[in-house]
Amino acid sequence: MSRPFRFAVNMLAAGTGAEWRAKCRAAEELGYDVILVPDHLGMPAPFPSLVAAAEVTEGPRVGTFVLNAGFWNPALLAREVASTDQLTGGRLELGLGTGYVKAEHDSAGLPFGSPRERVDHLARTLTELDRLLGDAGHVPAAAQSPRPPLLLGGNGDRVLRLAARHADIAAFSGGSTDRDGTLRLISPAALEERVAAYRGFEAGRAEPAELNYLVQIVAVGADPRAKARELMGWSEELTEDDLVNHPALLTGSVKEIAERVRGHRERYGFTYFTVLEPFMEAFAPVIEELRGSDTL
Repeated sequence: MSRPFRFAVNMLAAGTGAEWRAKCRAAEELGYDVILVPDHLGMPAPFPSLVAAAEVTEGPRVGTFVLNAGFWNPALLAREVASTDQLTGGRLELGLGTGYVKAEHDSAGLPFGSPRERVDHLARTLTELDRLLGDAGHVPAAAQSPRPPLLLGGNGDRVLRLAARHADIAAFSGGSTDRDGTLRLISPAALEERVAAYRGFEAGRAEPAELNYLVQIVAVGADPRAKARELMGWSEELTEDDLVNHPALLTGSVKEIAERVRGHRERYGFTYFTVLEPFMEAFAPVIEELRGSDTL
């Protein structure tokens, strides 16, 4: 039996405290289950932003999407996670990834290792977080036991294996990123293969992970094929049909997009969808349509 849908918005823009609180209240009113904050220079700082979000909302969980492990010392991160989990009343979901934008590391004066080195650091961070947050004597203690739910995002086998071993939520972007952070989409068939690889890695787990997908564009009312033709530059390998059917791009009427989301659940197993802040209002009617259906 499929999990119920969950929907999150990833907040990208900084602003005043009043503007931030208003956005978070709007996200709750629009029906989002989770309010997320990324971990990029030039965007809101994750942990104080999540505490502020939780203070002005009641229902949504809050989370990082995703922390750049290369920015963080594991012991200091454990303190931030536990404190934030306490201050949000046990509503935190911790998202982690390797980090992928070299320019941000350069600006912060931090080393940007090879892909292998970045995954090695992520693995060490996960091991230390489990050790520290699982220690009954750790101060501060997280509100959730043994730690907040963990989301791991990635595409390669090593990260997918880490997700299968550690994560409560496995997150997919449907592509790979260049060193400058540019997303290059893979085909729906290749994405299906990546999900199948993950399922193989997690075989034998008592509880399969929830699968998350990051939607890049929501265009309600747009013609799907016209929109696809606009986006052909996202990957030289993708056809118009690939883009029309890709979960990164949700186009059409509200009912058509809702049907596409159901189709992506059926094909890939995605039940937790994240949209970017610029599409928060546009996607809200789709949430309402899905919540009112018998197939939620």
